[in-house]
Parts: sequence; C-alpha cells; structure tokens
Amino acid sequence: MEFQNLLIADNGRIRYITINRESKLNALNKATLAELHTAFSDAFANPEVGGIIITGAGPKAFVAGADISEFADLDVEGGTNLSRTGHTEVFDLIANGSKPVIAAINGFALGGGLELAMACHIRIASDNAKMGLPEVTLGLMPGYGGTQRLTQLVGKGKAMEMILTADMITAPDALQYGLVTHVTPAAELLAKAEEILNKILTRAPQALAAAIRCINAAYTDGVNGYETEIEEFGKCFGTEDFKEGVAAFLEKRKADFKGK
Repeated sequence: MEFQNLLIADNGRIRYITINRESKLNALNKATLAELHTAFSDAFANPEVGGIIITGAGPKAFVAGADISEFADLDVEGGTNLSRTGHTEVFDLIANGSKPVIAAINGFALGGGLELAMACHIRIASDNAKMGLPEVTLGLMPGYGGTQRLTQLVGKGKAMEMILTADMITAPDALQYGLVTHVTPAAELLAKAEEILNKILTRAPQALAAAIRCINAAYTDGVNGYETEIEEFGKCFGTEDFKEGVAAFLEKRKADFKGK
C-alpha cells in the first residue's frame, strides 16, 4: 500500500515508520491516524519485521499534536467517537502490539504526539525535544490516553502538573521524570534507537511478546498481572525458542531464535 502521510522503510528486521507531514509539524489528522493503523497492523503481522521505530520527518517535530482544524465542528458525540476510534485503532494497537516499538522523539511531541510516543514501549529523545500536553489551553483535555499513560510513567503529581499547567518540558526533564529512557544529540537519535532495538532483537521473539503482555497487565483494570505472568511464563516452556535458549546456554554459544 502507498501511504500519503507516512514513509515506510526497513533496515534488516527493523521497520521504520516516519510521519511525513513536515510542513504541518507532522500533526495527526484523520488520514494519518488511519495510515498509522494500517502501517502498524502490517508491521505486527509481518514475520520479517522484528521491531518498529517511529519518528517524525524533519528536525523540528516528532508530532506537534493533532490537527485541530478537524475538531472545530465536532459535538459531544463526535468528540467521543474521535477519542474512542483513536484509542482502539492506533494508540492501544501500538501499546498492546506483540513486537517492541521505540519512539524516537526528534523535536516537539505535543498533545496527540506525546500520547503517540507514550503508547510506544520505549521512548528516547533528542536533546532539543520538547514534550507536553497543552489540550487545556484549547478547552479540551488529553483524549488519546494521555491522562492514563502519563500518570503511569511519571506519577500522579507530575502528571497533574504537566496536564493542568499545559507547560512543555525539556528532554533532560523528561529523562529525570522517567518519561524517556535516553537523551541523545539529534544527529545520534536514530542510531541510539537502532542500538537498543537491535539488542532487543537478539532475544526470543515469543518471550518478548509475552513480557510486553505481562507488563501491560500491571496497568489493566480487572487483570491480575501476577496471574498473567504465571501463565505466560508457563507458556514459554512450550516454545522451540525456550529449548534453543537453554541448549545455547548449556553449550555456551549464542542462541539462534526462530520465533517459534
């Protein structure tokens, strides 16, 4: 499929998804969200893809927010449907994906852009990045998971402050708060993302997927994360990758995982 708002490229087992609306600071309009749903669905289903790096085109922005022009004519029902569709089709799809997703934040990540980054499993940022949830300045509030995921990542107090003041934070602050795990010079951002993801891709794919499910279970209402861990741990013993991992350990060699 040809995308109008995304660039898709593969580097080995890494799938790059780049939001390509640089003149709009890569803002998320409905068309881009629909393409993200397709792109991530394809990447998760493709056996040749081991993990995904998502970033924004150009040096200024990862994603500077949603396309506010599309909000102007919405009523309560329309706003509710907009949020629910975004959650289901994009943000939850990424968060619950079976393959690791790294957000490489290259500049502004505001509103829906920060929410997109927070849906990813790991976030790293360039040293010039700025992050925030400014929705209350528009008479809105975060609607793509921001109130929930920011609280999980930085704690209730800091999430309250960031959302209620609408202030942006710097990349070093985001690192201190636990919102990102690494800060790099802009020129080194994608190399650092690849370094992390390539290390992850040496591990057993089914074990990675199981670990993602278990970590997410810790934040899912009505789910006992400990029971999820017990079940997923047991399932690992039925995989070929487990047998290979143990054999490689005992034979003092590097494991050759097949994702089976």
